[in-house]
Amino acid sequence: MENIYLKINKLDYQGMLEAVLLAAQDAISVVNDRGEHILVNPAYTKITGLEADEIIGKNALFDIEDGESLHMKVLTTKKPVENTKLKIRPSGKTVVAQAAPIMVNGVMRGSVAVLHDISGIKDLTDKLNKAEKRLRELTNKYKPEDIIGESDSILEVKKMIEKAAKVPATVLLKGESGTGKELFANSIHAQSKRSGNNFVRVNCAALSNSLLESELFGYEEGSFTGALKGGKKGLFEEADKGTIFLDEISEVSMNTQAKLLRVLQEKEIMRVGSNHPISVDVRFIAATNANLSKAVREGTFREDLFYRLNILPIIIPPLRERKEDIPLLIRNFIVKFNNEYGRHILDISEDALNTLLSYDWPGNVRELENIVGRSIINMNINERIIKTEHLPQLVSAKKPQYVNYIPAEEEELVELSKIIEKTESGYIKEVYNKLGKNKTETARVLGISLRSLYYKLEKFEIS
Repeated sequence: MENIYLKINKLDYQGMLEAVLLAAQDAISVVNDRGEHILVNPAYTKITGLEADEIIGKNALFDIEDGESLHMKVLTTKKPVENTKLKIRPSGKTVVAQAAPIMVNGVMRGSVAVLHDISGIKDLTDKLNKAEKRLRELTNKYKPEDIIGESDSILEVKKMIEKAAKVPATVLLKGESGTGKELFANSIHAQSKRSGNNFVRVNCAALSNSLLESELFGYEEGSFTGALKGGKKGLFEEADKGTIFLDEISEVSMNTQAKLLRVLQEKEIMRVGSNHPISVDVRFIAATNANLSKAVREGTFREDLFYRLNILPIIIPPLRERKEDIPLLIRNFIVKFNNEYGRHILDISEDALNTLLSYDWPGNVRELENIVGRSIINMNINERIIKTEHLPQLVSAKKPQYVNYIPAEEEELVELSKIIEKTESGYIKEVYNKLGKNKTETARVLGISLRSLYYKLEKFEIS
């Protein structure tokens, strides 16, 4: 063995070194102790775009576009440098490089560096990130432009939506069933800085209390019968860095309400069956068609959670209060159903439109969409205009009982403020009912802003 070793030692080391450099797939560059390039291999030329005669004799900084020269660092410290990200010229590629000193008889004679091209990986990562962002955009069911309407009340809501999108505050959407609260929640998310991350919707009324808790917070393996092996990530974790929309928040149990309060206050969740907190960065948007103030007084909703959710309340007006938007909504639904059903409906007749305008719409926009869809189904394939005969039968909602406020003759002696408040409440209710519960017109007659009217209606529990 010793004889063989001696024979190999006598071979032409320079020729072997050149062969190794030519065969190497990674770029290799060598500088002398003055930091001047003295050797590069073909892979170096392929990655950097510099031929050997262009770089030989040039200093160690010549081929670097962005970053620190590893060669110079090695020559200064006389120590190896681990993986470092650099951008090289003239190709502009991103590489990860490492370098080490060249020692001969204990004397440093230069530095050798190896460069790994990671531009392809970076490009793939960028494409993947773009694809994920696009997928999230497609996953978002609604977009800001899907909010249809030009009425004063809906324009006021649009302004509030824009304001809500610019701040990270918790939002509470209040409105009757069918007013499109999810649409408005989606719009807030889409216009916010979190739009590139997940929007997670949870219908709190659709899940039992135990199932809702495990879905929201996730669970550990073995935490209950039927738990998946390895456990499961919860919806709060899925929504991390994004937005979670809790629809029908009034249906959540008191126990789960306490856990939601913890998430809002501490920014952390605890999986079912675990004692280890997990930090989450989630923007809350909640929605309800119930009177949460009343629920708090009745003890079915936590007061502290209510105040946490009610930081930025937005009231979505019912369709009966913005009937001027009905023609716009109908034409929007016609376009939608033409695409879905493969039809070519052009418009709605004046008589049919007047019929729909005279209806109170207890089911709001959702009911209007249903009516337009059913009307198109009732039409013959060659018909282009929705007429009255195509409309399904409309079942009018029970008309509200208008009650004028009349102070009692024998009123007990109380503070003046209570009498003023009671009189104010009664008069607002009377005007509101006489104007068919049109909030915009009520605010105008009372000489107050629409926002002030919303506040007073909620304060006095006028619906």
